Amino acid sequence: MKGQRRFPARSLAIGSLIAVSILASALLASAQAGSAPSIASLTIPFTTLVNFNGTNGANSQASFVEGRDGYLYGTTPDGGANNAGVLFKMTPGGTLTTLYSFCAEAGCTDGSGPGGLTLGRDGNIYGLTGGGGTFGYGTVFKFTGAASPITLHNFDGTDGSGGGYLVQASDGKFYGTTAYGANFFECLSNGCGTIFEMTPSGTLTTLHAFCSELACADGAILYEYLALGPGGNYYGATFGGGTANCGTVFNVTPKGELTTIYTFGLQFYPFCNGNPVGLVLGTEGNFYGVTLGGQGGRGGQGTVFRITPKGELTTIHNFCSQTRCTDGSTPRVWLTLGSDRNLYGTTYFGGAYNQGTVFQITPAGVLTTLHSFNGKDGNYPIGALYQARNGSFYGTTSVGGVNGVGTIFSLSVGIGVMPVK
Repeated sequence: MKGQRRFPARSLAIGSLIAVSILASALLASAQAGSAPSIASLTIPFTTLVNFNGTNGANSQASFVEGRDGYLYGTTPDGGANNAGVLFKMTPGGTLTTLYSFCAEAGCTDGSGPGGLTLGRDGNIYGLTGGGGTFGYGTVFKFTGAASPITLHNFDGTDGSGGGYLVQASDGKFYGTTAYGANFFECLSNGCGTIFEMTPSGTLTTLHAFCSELACADGAILYEYLALGPGGNYYGATFGGGTANCGTVFNVTPKGELTTIYTFGLQFYPFCNGNPVGLVLGTEGNFYGVTLGGQGGRGGQGTVFRITPKGELTTIHNFCSQTRCTDGSTPRVWLTLGSDRNLYGTTYFGGAYNQGTVFQITPAGVLTTLHSFNGKDGNYPIGALYQARNGSFYGTTSVGGVNGVGTIFSLSVGIGVMPVK
């Protein structure tokens, strides 16, 4: 099960710096005049920073995390010395350094196909691999900034497999997800995913194995992070499962008590109208997410939705609602909350060239396309956007660019420097 994919058969230029200055001046002038300009009326500085070439990684599908040293850390599931993925760091201006090529150990016991990263409270970088390890089902690792990553846990399939994500609680424990594993007789014999708790030293406890309820009513397959919500519970979304097999939204206590608060697809059963891929907590206490499918637009090309902690869901945008889908279609990763309280994301298809977009959407549902990929600058983004402390957003494309195996890009909307995390 080496390098499972999250979705099966699935220095800055001077001109950009000038554009950033002009954009910031326009925003400041408008604010002083008492009204903010429409972001759609401004030129958005977009820069391709890195073209992956296989040696330095390929086919990135995960977001960045900013270390205490000011570098951005990321991974690719492919490429590197062993074509099993790399861990790298990058300056905000785009100078990339490969830190480790996975599958360097005999039998890939160090893991293969790394995914998303988390900055621990101790300043170390934590992450998961989708394959490899002692049993071939992936690992949890820690990177201290020097030498090789340290393997903290080897998944054996019964406790999860296929990679996932971590979030650290205030008590120091990590809460994480795996896309597959556990109940192997469901989900194409790969298992349906888990939620787990792990100490910083690597002691792992499975809190919930999905598809443990009749007809997988509790959901199946997790692709994203858990979001900490009001009251100390975690919220998340499953891609499949639920009564209509279109996914669910759930909350789970730190003890593992899971409650399904919304099931997608019931309104239009047997049509799907769903498949959510993650949640982010907004500043007003509601969660926001995206679905791959939906009933709006042209044939259901995805949605952006808002959901309360009690499970009251409102669709705030249907993708492909503009002519030729210039607003994008088929989002495949969760949204990012910007420091301006708006939400930012990507779509896999659509845009001016039908190769994906970067967009901003307000909590009220006003969507603005910020960039349309054209292939030369990458296409088909899957990894989430990350807002660094300098205020810029960073992201990756899974393919395209000069070498055809993806890119790293930055984009600024002039919303200022983020506070130190």
